[in-house]
Amino acid sequence: MNAVIHASGLKKTYSDGGVPVRAVRGVDLDIARGEFTAIVGPSGSGKTTLLNMMGGLDEPTGGNLTVDGRDMLSLTSGELADFRLRHIGFVFQAYNLVPVLTARENVEFIMLLQRRPAAERRSRAEELLEAVGMSDLMDRRPQRLSGGQQQRVAVARALASEPTFVLADEPTANLDSESAERLLDVMEGLNRDRGMTFVFSTHDPRVMKRARRVLTLTDGRITADGSYAGEI
Repeated sequence: MNAVIHASGLKKTYSDGGVPVRAVRGVDLDIARGEFTAIVGPSGSGKTTLLNMMGGLDEPTGGNLTVDGRDMLSLTSGELADFRLRHIGFVFQAYNLVPVLTARENVEFIMLLQRRPAAERRSRAEELLEAVGMSDLMDRRPQRLSGGQQQRVAVARALASEPTFVLADEPTANLDSESAERLLDVMEGLNRDRGMTFVFSTHDPRVMKRARRVLTLTDGRITADGSYAGEI
């Protein structure tokens, strides 16, 4: 099986003032390489928690999780950080760009952590910013970019490490319709032309319509696995 993510009986329980909160309740899931998948559902359904466990940001409290052939529950914190750095691209709703760095420097930063040569970092950052339509603005800092432009920089940064897959948490939530459609065009093109695997957590029908697979999460469980039907 060519699954880049394999989850079996995956669970996550938090403690809220001593009261257990079961955010994810026994999820079984396979994500194949090259998928363009949306995880949808109402607020509190466990979407972001599930995404965070896939990305090694949240530790499961039960079940099994294999990502790109690695048992995520067996990794030390250091091994997990290195694995995220080299295999997983993240696109956050809040962008999380470094304000004192230019767009190009933000994209280069993850490659700096990977200890890649300066010439390689610069060349790849410029290539990626051109791919997302930001070649004319790569020397601007985040405060001089619109929300849509910042999100495109965030996508370029997510791809800079040449990840196995990209996790995007509500990537269009802060964008107007035109910016959201442009960003989705970029990600859909990277998926189609380069075989990039994308998994989204979203409330946005625009993302759901583009996704080739839609997983519905309800009360921490997958209740539907198919395509967008026009309502969630």
